[in-house]
Amino acid sequence: MRALGWQIASRGTLQLSQVLVVVLLAHLLTPREYGIAGMVLVVLSFEPALAGVGLASALVQRPVITEMDKSTVFWTNAGVGLLVCLTGVGVSGLVADFYGNTEVAPLFAAASVVFLLSSLSSVQVHLLVREMDFRSLELRSLAAGLVGAVTAIVIAAKGGGAWALIAQQLAFFGISLVLLWRFSHWRPRLMYSLDNLRELRSFGAHASGTMMMSQLTQNTDNVLIGKVLGAQALGLYGFGYSLIMLPFTRLAAPILEVLYPVFSRVQHDLPRLSSQWLRSLRVMAAVTMPAMLGFIVVAPDMVDLVFGRRWQGAVPIIQILSVVGLAYGLQGLNAVILQALGRTRLLFRYSCVLFGAALIAFVVGLRWGIIGVAGCFAAVNVFLQPAYMLVTARSMGIGLRECGRALSGVIQATALVVTVALLTRVFLMADGVPPALRLASAIVAGAAVYVPALVWRAPDVVTEIRQLRPHRVVAPPASVAA
Repeated sequence: MRALGWQIASRGTLQLSQVLVVVLLAHLLTPREYGIAGMVLVVLSFEPALAGVGLASALVQRPVITEMDKSTVFWTNAGVGLLVCLTGVGVSGLVADFYGNTEVAPLFAAASVVFLLSSLSSVQVHLLVREMDFRSLELRSLAAGLVGAVTAIVIAAKGGGAWALIAQQLAFFGISLVLLWRFSHWRPRLMYSLDNLRELRSFGAHASGTMMMSQLTQNTDNVLIGKVLGAQALGLYGFGYSLIMLPFTRLAAPILEVLYPVFSRVQHDLPRLSSQWLRSLRVMAAVTMPAMLGFIVVAPDMVDLVFGRRWQGAVPIIQILSVVGLAYGLQGLNAVILQALGRTRLLFRYSCVLFGAALIAFVVGLRWGIIGVAGCFAAVNVFLQPAYMLVTARSMGIGLRECGRALSGVIQATALVVTVALLTRVFLMADGVPPALRLASAIVAGAAVYVPALVWRAPDVVTEIRQLRPHRVVAPPASVAA
């Protein structure tokens, strides 16, 4: 609970600051500049896989680790990170030729340094996760996020264009590296074991492969749009996608990060593990469902008021990809469970299937522009994500019926909230109410209905949230303690 407390406080602050940064950058950068940066930033999405996060995650999952394990993972990741960095610098010109834009080359070369910076801190991160020391991790995130945000805004305000977004990433990872080495007491030793690497490789290779396939799924659309439809289209699509993914990356993902070591500790107690999964799934749904489906209702007014009319082309992208954001928010727990159980091979196979289906969807969707790409991607997720949940449930010896019972109340409460918010907006639009008042009214009406709807249709969620409150520990009498 202390870990979750730090995560919620830190990521809530980061979420708010990130929204403010996105708003400011939306006014300082054009869709074209945003698109050029997107052509480069797509490669940074592979940072977890190429910087050795998958191999380092084995240090959390294994019940016992040695000094040789830690040092072996560190030197392996450092070597891979350096190789990827140098390769990125070397191929930057080819990447620019691929997009047909010479501005991409120096941006891509600079962004490649992120892989080296991340690889030098991956072991420290996972050792802190294993120890549940999320206070240090979140203080690092807050400081690095602040420095990165200030860097991006200053460069954008001075006319730096796409460099603002690249510099933001370099500042974030650079400050993160310094602080992680400050907070972690562990230091690598000059030792290395191929035998230890082989023991960790099976888990780490499949975990890294899963990350790689997941990032291919999430970013191949950006590459295809940038190549076929150009920077302007990519700017609108990337902006809408990043806005939808903000709640997941800033709120849901940190919670999953906390749950991974928790699930790993009870991996041999399947009844307890399945109970924790269903409870976590229910709470995650209570947050994700109204947020994502609410985007569909308020997106037209929100984009116009907050980001400006030049981003109106992103509205249908936001509305369509809200379905994808909902799927990611709910299914993120599946990867955590399978990884905690050591079922990384199964996780990798599913990620390959999802990527293959998504790739076909992207190619087909290009015929209808960015809206077609978004629509086909959403359709793939609607079809495959239930199968993902079934695979996860069966790995713990339960079925979809238990999942349905856990989610039914939240689904009903969310349906009521979305209906109320939609009707509110439609009625106010008919009366000619200004967009600002429509937006505020729809949000307030939905929020006012949601709490009583949860109490009525999903009381277990309310009970779960109440149980999350810290309880005072009463010391035993002196005679008993003695």
